Amino acid sequence: MSRTRSTTAAKRVAASPWEPAVARARQREAKRQAVLQTAARLFNERGFHATSLDDIAECLHVTKPTLYYYVKSKDEILLECVRSALVMMHEGIDAVRRDGGRALDQLIACMRIYAGIVTEEFGKCVIRIGEDPLPAPLKKELRQLKGGIDREFRRLIAEGIAEGSLVPCDPKMAAFTLAGALSWIGRWYRDDGGLTPEQVTDQAVELLLGGILARKEPVRVRAVPSGTRARKS
Repeated sequence: MSRTRSTTAAKRVAASPWEPAVARARQREAKRQAVLQTAARLFNERGFHATSLDDIAECLHVTKPTLYYYVKSKDEILLECVRSALVMMHEGIDAVRRDGGRALDQLIACMRIYAGIVTEEFGKCVIRIGEDPLPAPLKKELRQLKGGIDREFRRLIAEGIAEGSLVPCDPKMAAFTLAGALSWIGRWYRDDGGLTPEQVTDQAVELLLGGILARKEPVRVRAVPSGTRARKS
């Protein structure tokens, strides 16, 4: 047998029906992401407690034991869904900070990132489900991630005030108000609605920063004296 034929035969014998480790790892991660995405959609539609692992497996056309190859429990699924959304927010905000520019422009960019993510399934999980169903030890990391986002909003608002692009206000109160309003998009937004995520984001940011007053004048809110009640007309 010639050397060429011998080498060819050796290659045929050595050929493996299994894919390389890198390809297998990539395939496994793709399937794991499918599990998380499907679970997030069901959590958002039905609620966390009303969704079982059997429901998730049925939607994916696999058996429940198959899921355990990719996730350990329903708690872990929720943790990963919420963590993924918060990490995406952090990465987006970090990228905005690295690009620099005026504090106002950075704040607008961060608001757009935040609003865009809460229209996605993982982001909706942060708003609709949150961390409450998780055991106490699992909540710590999520609260740290949320706290980091809040601090970035406060920082940008304070810098915007200093540069003169934002009116003087309490950065903490302003950050809570902006994030709260943007978060609520995750409650009412529907993919089959009349507006795209981009259109919702555009209008929300414009309303939050520009207000709805026809004239640029301060809003004077008078507190109702304690002990009094509003009269019925």
